[in-house]
Amino acid sequence: MQHIARASPACAKGFILSDFTTLGLAPALIEALTKNGLTKPTPIQLRAIPLALGGRDVMGLAQTGTGKTLAFGLPLIDQLLAEPGKPAPKTVKALILAPTRELVNQIADSLRTLTGDTKVKVATVVGGQSINRQIGLMHRGNDILVATPGRLIDLMDRRAVDLSTVRYLVLDEADQMLDMGFIHALRRIAPKLGTPRQTMLFSATMPKQMDELSRAYLVNPERVQVTPPGKAADKVTQSVHYLDGKMAKGNKLRDILSADMDALTLVFSRTKHGAEKLMKGLVADGYNAASIHGNKSQGQRDRAIKAFRDGSINVLVATDVAARGIDIPGVSYVINFDLPEVPDAYVHRIGRTARAGREGEAMSFCTPEDVDLLVQIEKLMKIEIPTASGERPNAVNRPSTRNQRGKSAGKASGGRRGNGGNGGGQKFGAPKANHGGPAGANGQGKRRRPRRTNAA
Repeated sequence: MQHIARASPACAKGFILSDFTTLGLAPALIEALTKNGLTKPTPIQLRAIPLALGGRDVMGLAQTGTGKTLAFGLPLIDQLLAEPGKPAPKTVKALILAPTRELVNQIADSLRTLTGDTKVKVATVVGGQSINRQIGLMHRGNDILVATPGRLIDLMDRRAVDLSTVRYLVLDEADQMLDMGFIHALRRIAPKLGTPRQTMLFSATMPKQMDELSRAYLVNPERVQVTPPGKAADKVTQSVHYLDGKMAKGNKLRDILSADMDALTLVFSRTKHGAEKLMKGLVADGYNAASIHGNKSQGQRDRAIKAFRDGSINVLVATDVAARGIDIPGVSYVINFDLPEVPDAYVHRIGRTARAGREGEAMSFCTPEDVDLLVQIEKLMKIEIPTASGERPNAVNRPSTRNQRGKSAGKASGGRRGNGGNGGGQKFGAPKANHGGPAGANGQGKRRRPRRTNAA
């Protein structure tokens, strides 16, 4: 890679950092960190920031709630502060792609706490909001653009954004982008980016396709892994309740909620319809609940998360659209009312509690039809989840459907069935990040025509 960022004094291998000041970050960043009470880097930050400051491509693997946003955000802002000049109209200096609207907003909010008193400006574009307003936002030019791939493609089709000046690319929660079928959008976006550039990829899990994604978009990346893929935060207490059906699950949920009425509790449902029905039933029974899923407008989703964050509501029912976009340290309980059909989604769900060093509890409901799903989750986690009540039944056959992986991916997104869900096979066919060479590919099952995914 030709581009080399300003070298960090902490780039030497084996260097141990005690606080952010040893990194050689810009004074404005140190001041912003101190103002927000951030003095000690997390393990992923300790290892990724020096590499990124040295200009390396980085592949970061760490569980949710461990500070991945600052791991790529701090070196990104630091390097932009050192670059002269404002961005020209329609241009972008740094692009961060994330799979959901909630995660885009979360990333942007975190970065803005650090850039508020600097020249670096952060913009967001997501689906579900006025595209005309976003076209106007793009016309002014932006230092950092945080976007969902689908809406960015919409803006590219309208010639509203010029990505040829992008010198920094971040793919956050890249594994979920694979699950949600955004690889097709990524293949359209990558050739429009500037070269040479620095690319960073961050994820909490490591599916097989991630290596191919890395080879397609990163050049000689440094892999940073602070916990084994699929491992939950140490302070999450996990348990499973074995129940015989939906009615039993509803009764158990109400028992748990009633035992701690003031606690912030995040409840996961597998489908949009199921989430809405469950939320309405809880409200009818006197619980202070709201829901977020793919059928909600962006405004409704934002208001529900805000109310959950400030405690106006204390039960939030969600599909997996929220698993990567809720960064609320006060969440005490995560309840898997329905087990996810994609095992990796379990890791992200329970990562919504025990954040920022706090303790939390994750409880799952398992019916006889769900036992196979539980087995796959335990295989990924390499643990046997402790039993809280009931006895594990024998597994029964779940309904067989075509393209189950693709359907699972769509359900994980809270929106349409994921693209490219053909037994997990996907062609990455993207140019190398800095020199346009062909990428490797794998593929299984029948090929489909690419579809743009705007569910996020």
